[in-house]
Amino acid sequence: MTNKSNKITSRQILFIGLMVFSLFFGAGNLIFPAGLGSEAGGNLWRSMAGFLITGVALPVLGLVAIANVSEDGNTESLATKVHPTFAKVLTIITYLSIGPLMAAPRTGLVSFEIGISPFLNQSNSEIGLLIYSIAFFGLVYYLALYPSKFMDRFGRIVTPVLLLILGVFIVTTIFNPISDFQLPQGQYAQAPFSSGVKEGYLTMDTIVSIVFATIIINTTKDLGEFNQTVRKKVILKAGTISAILLAFIYLGIAHIGASSSTLSFSSGADILAGVANNYFGSAGNFLFGLVVIFACLPTGVGLLSSCAWYFNKRFPRITYKKFLLFFVLFSATVANIGLEKLIQFSVPVLNVVYPVIIALILLSFINKYVSCDTIVYRSVVGIILFVSLNDGLKEFNSSWDYITPFVTLPFSDLGFSWIIPAVVVGVIAKGISFAWRK
Repeated sequence: MTNKSNKITSRQILFIGLMVFSLFFGAGNLIFPAGLGSEAGGNLWRSMAGFLITGVALPVLGLVAIANVSEDGNTESLATKVHPTFAKVLTIITYLSIGPLMAAPRTGLVSFEIGISPFLNQSNSEIGLLIYSIAFFGLVYYLALYPSKFMDRFGRIVTPVLLLILGVFIVTTIFNPISDFQLPQGQYAQAPFSSGVKEGYLTMDTIVSIVFATIIINTTKDLGEFNQTVRKKVILKAGTISAILLAFIYLGIAHIGASSSTLSFSSGADILAGVANNYFGSAGNFLFGLVVIFACLPTGVGLLSSCAWYFNKRFPRITYKKFLLFFVLFSATVANIGLEKLIQFSVPVLNVVYPVIIALILLSFINKYVSCDTIVYRSVVGIILFVSLNDGLKEFNSSWDYITPFVTLPFSDLGFSWIIPAVVVGVIAKGISFAWRK
């Protein structure tokens, strides 16, 4: 797998980048840009400029941040400056929330509903989901057993097929659009850029990036590279490759949505399915089903493999395979009987955790140029928890809002109500730290 000097070649970096793309590009990443394009219409490109900042740039920063703070990809290292116990609790909540409690089961359910269910009678839906879940998560378990083969299987096989099919759809709509761009709708008419920022934020790929960083770091080790400085460069290059691919595909899918708005579909999934059928008939629906499955499978594998890896490191008496089997069985069960209730619980939790992780990622970069000691980390994380906990409680019950009755925070309509308080408190904490040292 490696050359004589154990240095990773440009070809291998390319395949790592393709692997990273496949890990990030789940069903939600397929659907969000299509819906955005349909609503943004004539404001498509300004909306997508915002989308790419939070949907592409921030996740790549997350990959690099973990490589900067940890040699083995341990997510806990990102929050250790706050407190070691806090770092453990945050990491456990993060892995469980985006793993077996929400995102992993959703990869199976969404791929079934979009890729398989349209070909079944409604009466066979439940048994069809059961059979599909067994097959889907059985394949997830098999693939996740061998993390060292992710680059070959996803980077060399799955991603090229996925890009080829998507490329056919995108090129077809560019040269033969169904309609002209329509007038922008709703929020995209008044604030296209900020609305795109919010839409990219909702993909939550930034929080996923700190989990997938483990897979990439371990891949570089499997290829014989153990120098952390070199690994960081490899991860940056591979992350850049995946970012470029994600950006082009997102723009292409958004164009599909914008150039087919006269079809009047209600969701991104309906738009893509309708466009596929419009151009290629039943064959198009079949190809679109493959796209969804190929998009969901690597994401499910990556999420559950990362979860099993982390908990095996934390509880080494239980093997990686046992943790993986438990998470796979749990995810398959949830996909069949209880996903909606778990999402109702997990989304508010992620509303609390997500801003903290973004702040920790940004602090890891700021710390390279401006020293941020414990008081800065704790102050910033503390105020973010205070604000984001309010946002999370509002998801459960709007009457539990303890901030808005007194003050309306800037950017709260975009989901970024924590930004200004974090910046203000961070600057004050840095000033106090500097004065104390003096």
